[in-house]
Amino acid sequence: MDQYEFVRTAHRNYGKNISELSRLTGHSRNTIKKAIRGEPWGYSERKQQSFPVLGSYLPVITQWLKKDKDQPKKQRHTSRRIYNRLRVEHGYTGGESTVRRYVRMARLELGLNPSTQAFIPCVPDAGREAEVDWGTTTAVLAGETVRLKFFCMRSKYSGKHFVRLYPCERQQAFFDAHIKAFEFFGGIFPVLIYDNLTTAVQKVLRGRGRIKQGGFRKFKAFHNFEARFCNPASGHEKGGVEGLVGFARRNYMVPVPEAANLEELNDQILRQCVDYGSHTVAGRSQSVDTLYAEEKGHLLAPPEAIYSNIQLHEVRADKYATAMVDKNRYSVPWRHVGCKLKVIQYVERVEIFFSGKRLAVHERLYASNKWSLIPEHYLELIQERPMSFNSARPIKQWREHWPESLHRLLASFCSHQGETKGIKDFISVLMLYGQYSSSEVEAAVELALEKNIHASDGVQHILLYANEVIAPIAPLENWTSLPSPDLAVYGELGGVQ
Repeated sequence: MDQYEFVRTAHRNYGKNISELSRLTGHSRNTIKKAIRGEPWGYSERKQQSFPVLGSYLPVITQWLKKDKDQPKKQRHTSRRIYNRLRVEHGYTGGESTVRRYVRMARLELGLNPSTQAFIPCVPDAGREAEVDWGTTTAVLAGETVRLKFFCMRSKYSGKHFVRLYPCERQQAFFDAHIKAFEFFGGIFPVLIYDNLTTAVQKVLRGRGRIKQGGFRKFKAFHNFEARFCNPASGHEKGGVEGLVGFARRNYMVPVPEAANLEELNDQILRQCVDYGSHTVAGRSQSVDTLYAEEKGHLLAPPEAIYSNIQLHEVRADKYATAMVDKNRYSVPWRHVGCKLKVIQYVERVEIFFSGKRLAVHERLYASNKWSLIPEHYLELIQERPMSFNSARPIKQWREHWPESLHRLLASFCSHQGETKGIKDFISVLMLYGQYSSSEVEAAVELALEKNIHASDGVQHILLYANEVIAPIAPLENWTSLPSPDLAVYGELGGVQ
């Protein structure tokens, strides 16, 4: 540009001719003439890119790319593959960069999918659509590290979201998460957007067609919302909740959350979801909470009745006094072996009934081949067979959580009564957990050890009288002023026949 200005200034102000300017600048006479005429300086873009080296190979490349339209996306030609085939099969000696330039242009002309996709900016309606997805995280519950699934629902309009953790992604947990989310938002979004998760979709058909799971159809009809499903492998169609999965993991679950149980952990997450909303989402002029307050009036009212999200089973108690449900075992009192039982499965618990009477309530297990055993269901049976005490599964599981005082009491009973009698008597102490709280029983055991009591009767005596209030005896006052007794009366009594 400096030389362009020099040529024009020298010619206009100093009268330099074309030959002089050509000699001074080193440019050709034609270039000097263009500068003087004011034509654009420098190189101009070619209107059409020529590929002289590829000339005879262009039809071959075009044919390969056209055939790719009918091939699976992951088995189409790359530029590198085209270059290698030209070199090996057709003796091409040119450079790979030339092949890449032509392939890039040819793909656009042939309408093959480019590597990047274009997106349409959208403005969602208030209170109409929400997106749903699952994520995976790690947490520490009661000191044990576990893998959990977390459910996410996000409003497309306001960006307000709900997150809740579950042991799994099963349909019952899926429904429970929706119910909790509807309570959180204060209503139901008319349209919910999902990917093709198996808890909702039985089969993906061509286009938008889906065969939905029977349970999901019933749940959807009960809550009166429309389900919309993304195209396979198209998570960007619900990009808001896809981003929420990462946001929730980075903000709500870092550092790794710790809690006594899952319910306590969900309470922590819920408080953070409630607090979220004071900032403004990119592209919006109002805060999340402001937009959420606006859209609440557009949500569908929840049904008056709560959806019955339970699973019913009828099983027979096996010889181990357990009910096999969903590949896991739950104990019942041993006297009900062989009885036909009714089992109600909730998301978080399992209740077992016999003839309308509830026999047991267990925390629900989501793995396979697990045992949930309540020791009290077996204590009478073990007392009849004391030699099974050390190997009994319910006792072994229970012993892992015993306080040290129970181990010492067992050793004391066996030492003073012998192993068999000591175990039977110790089981009588364990039975007291069904009548008293664990803290009361353990306090009585500590006192029994302190006082060298070696029998269950002593522990039971401590529990019976631990809370009894004994009224103090009032002392006698002015006893010296009382009249002297008449001793003759005693003589008369002695003569009575």
